[in-house]
Amino acid sequence: MKELDLVVLTRDLPAHSLKAGDVGTIVYAPEAVDSFEVEFVRADGQTVALLSLGRSDVRPFDGAEILQARPLV
Repeated sequence: MKELDLVVLTRDLPAHSLKAGDVGTIVYAPEAVDSFEVEFVRADGQTVALLSLGRSDVRPFDGAEILQARPLV
């Protein structure tokens, strides 16, 4: 996974109002580190969270998947 790739959260992060399946964008992917800075945004472009996440926290987005909308808590 590299910068600007879409990724899918693999677990709930209730402290950030995020749920498994939420889609984010890798905004920083250092080569020597096994983690990423991932931004999650609302439909209007407002950032919900910018988090440092490990490889087990996200997976690549598959273009054959469908996006879903849900309200934030």
